[in-house]
Amino acid sequence: MATALDFINYCYLFFFWIVATLIWSSFVRTLSNFRSNIRHPPSPPALPFIGHLHLLSSKLPKSFETLAKRYGPLMQIRIGDTNFLVASDASLAKEILKTHDVDFASKYQFGGGQNLIYKDLSFINCPYGTYWRFMKKLCVTKLFAGPQIDRFIHIREQETLKLLKSLINRASKAEASDLSMELSTLTNNMICRMALGKKWSENPNLPMEIKNLVRAIMGSGAKLGFLEIFGPLSRFDISGNGKKLRDALWAFDRVLEQIMKDYGTMEMKDGTREGEKDVMDILLETYRDPNAELKLTKEQIRFFFLELFLAGVDTTSAAVQWVMAELINHPEVFKKLRLEIESVVGSSRLVKESDIPNLPYLQAVVKETLRIHPPGALLRRQCNQDCKLGGYDVKQGTKILINTYTIMRDPKTWHEPDKFLPERFLMNSADNFELGNKGQDFNFLPFGSGRRACIGQPHASIVLHATIGSLIRCFDWKLQDAEKVDIKVVTGYAGAVAHSLMCYPITHFDPFKG
Repeated sequence: MATALDFINYCYLFFFWIVATLIWSSFVRTLSNFRSNIRHPPSPPALPFIGHLHLLSSKLPKSFETLAKRYGPLMQIRIGDTNFLVASDASLAKEILKTHDVDFASKYQFGGGQNLIYKDLSFINCPYGTYWRFMKKLCVTKLFAGPQIDRFIHIREQETLKLLKSLINRASKAEASDLSMELSTLTNNMICRMALGKKWSENPNLPMEIKNLVRAIMGSGAKLGFLEIFGPLSRFDISGNGKKLRDALWAFDRVLEQIMKDYGTMEMKDGTREGEKDVMDILLETYRDPNAELKLTKEQIRFFFLELFLAGVDTTSAAVQWVMAELINHPEVFKKLRLEIESVVGSSRLVKESDIPNLPYLQAVVKETLRIHPPGALLRRQCNQDCKLGGYDVKQGTKILINTYTIMRDPKTWHEPDKFLPERFLMNSADNFELGNKGQDFNFLPFGSGRRACIGQPHASIVLHATIGSLIRCFDWKLQDAEKVDIKVVTGYAGAVAHSLMCYPITHFDPFKG
């Protein structure tokens, strides 16, 4: 009995020792900050061990917005053992993304990085340096340059026609369509054909295989708990979802490895590869080029493709879903947009990509949707050297979060910021199709800005406008179980739609007749 009591007492003492140590460490940290000459941004009161986790909900951008109203546009937040600076206004975004662009040109992995099978091979999240500059140059000159995007116009048109045919078939049977799934398939097929077109021509089932793998990866990642990603449990795979994520990543890696081998076989068999080059062709050419500025590895190429699918498929399809949701909820905007489309394209054809510059209201609708539902509500940057930001001292290595959700709903900039009002973008429509003057309007940052702005913006812009134009041109829409779409987002920091968009398409114009 005495032994049991002694054990309990030891447990209590051990517990109080841990708490006391954490409180003392927090006190020492606060005291050292107070005594130093470094001027830190304001910060809410933190708890030992968990930092500010108790102040954050699963909807991070909204939580940061609430805290910023009390602690200011630049504040220090500690999540677990990691400190972040959160910037929540356009002037700070301009300092970070333009004035000090080079100083903040690095990025970092935002949670879950311990589950990646590729270590230090990311292009999207890698530090600013030789590898990133080489890949960025390759992207803007060869992979996603204007001529390369134009070369794939037939792929975008063919996949859009497939989508329309599927919806017209459902309309003829008065069947509901899962528009979320249809749009995800559309964007996945487009990227798969542009990236792996030669392999796709041999195996038309490849897009679905890739889609299922990417969905498995995203599904496993989404099941990781909030504390497993951001908190003190991030180093432990308590739920087992980390292992599932790694297994899904390895499955994708094996498929890409086989695809790369198949491309090598095709090269040997054909001698030379004439005609349209896909993304894999260009990357493998660079891999084999002895005079390339930097020697790519096959592992880097495989990870690049994973990031291409993860970043390009669901973000673009989610953006189209948000536009459709807002148009269904605002029938007066829907009607005005259709009238504009029909006045430009006439009564006998679909919207073409070449029509988009002549459709200012369509551009305004897309921009307003991206303002309210940004595809990336939190931009990540890391400080490369000591500097000042908003009058505060920022040390090298500091992690930055730019809350574009708050910036694009700032009432000082936007009249009635929570309302869907596309007309606000018609007041200055000269640069509408550039989606924010190429990131130089720091009140509007759906694709970021500066060196680390989204490289897929030109492709995403074309797909968004052309797809919305076709869906409005061809169909009226009726929700399956409601009058209006329930405007909710998934948890976390992404901008995906929470529920599938189930609707009945009602044919207004059939492009396959006559």
